[in-house]
Amino acid sequence: MSQPMIDLSVRLLLNLAPWRNATAWRIGFSGGLDSTVLLHLLAHLAKTQSLPALSAIHVHHGLQAVADAWPEHCRSVCAALGVPLQIVRVQVQPGASVERAARDARYQAFTETVQANEVLLTAQHRDDQAETLLFRLLRGAGVRGLSGMPRQRPLGKGLLLRPLLDATRVELEAYAAEHQLRWVEDPSNQDRHFSRNFLRHQVFPVLTSRWPQAMATMARSAAHLSEALGLLDELAQIDLSQARTAGEFDWLGLPSLELAALETLSAARQRNALSHWLEPLTRLPDTDHWSGWEDLRDATGDACPVWRLADGELHRSGGRVWWLCGRWLRPLPAAGAWQDPVSPLAIPDNGVLSITGQIPDGPLQIRYREGGEVMALPGRGHRDLKRLLNESGVPSFVRGRLPLLYKEGQLLAVANLKGLDGGMTGDWHLHWQPLNEDQGLS
Repeated sequence: MSQPMIDLSVRLLLNLAPWRNATAWRIGFSGGLDSTVLLHLLAHLAKTQSLPALSAIHVHHGLQAVADAWPEHCRSVCAALGVPLQIVRVQVQPGASVERAARDARYQAFTETVQANEVLLTAQHRDDQAETLLFRLLRGAGVRGLSGMPRQRPLGKGLLLRPLLDATRVELEAYAAEHQLRWVEDPSNQDRHFSRNFLRHQVFPVLTSRWPQAMATMARSAAHLSEALGLLDELAQIDLSQARTAGEFDWLGLPSLELAALETLSAARQRNALSHWLEPLTRLPDTDHWSGWEDLRDATGDACPVWRLADGELHRSGGRVWWLCGRWLRPLPAAGAWQDPVSPLAIPDNGVLSITGQIPDGPLQIRYREGGEVMALPGRGHRDLKRLLNESGVPSFVRGRLPLLYKEGQLLAVANLKGLDGGMTGDWHLHWQPLNEDQGLS
């Protein structure tokens, strides 16, 4: 074996050293050149090294007739190397970008497959990193996008690693030639209507003819930007620690931040902190769409502004900004009679109700606010529910979801609100546990 090949094998092992105690290494195996080299390298290392259990995952997208032969090719390669193979067939959602839809489907399959303490290894290399940087630069990406593909990131219950990011395409081709490896060629890789293919086949050859080290220097720039992103993330954590204060309505179980703490920051630090906070919750907005944050932040005190994003909405209420998604944004089905108030009541699409203490005599009914409701309070007479909710500071988006307990047309209690939840009229309390994320909110 020649010296460069030894270097590639040794570098791979060094890059994977921190994860030698993982339960399993799973290899994303398309059957193409790059993943074939990664699979072959690992299979041969496993003969002399004590490695985690190796297996391969092939995701079949079903986008091209020629691809129907690839699973069988992958089976043949894996059988020859003694590596177990799992084939996952996915449905690619139609959309403007077939590339993106296929990638989303592929990584969703990976996410569902990889378990705790397992690592998924993919074969992107330095040339891919340079292409990613230029592609995103042309789309106007910020620091996060220009930092390129991370060497590692969480993936479902496990971790995604790209251990070949410091290897070049030429190195992988040389390894494949030396070991006489067989791989499949995806015809779509030659289709220059796809932006990445256009860059690879028409732009980079021109760049590298003038600047031979273009790939290496661009990948290095991505590494610098990745370091800058790390510093921005640290700054975001500092700023968010000031805004993640406890609030009176934490029992809602919704992500929220204190607006006053954010308003003390510069506009750039606000965007940085919010981007960091929103990133696990939604696809981030582009630069032009950030005006929605300014509108929400600067609205008058009595307004209830909303910033609509790709996967949910940011609301402002009670001096805080709140993230809402899923069922919080859907119309509520009607509630109804509470036949057995001794037992908790699951309300359609709105969590669970229970009563502690002396159960009021029935028949009891659950309703939602429609407007004009009046509640009789000891020593205070009949009071408008709207005013009572204002006094309690209930966030505007909660008011239509607060369960109201009625008996024979009379409003007895408003769930979870001290003094209105039944406590002032008897030795009982109405408790509401809203739906949380685990129950399907996001």
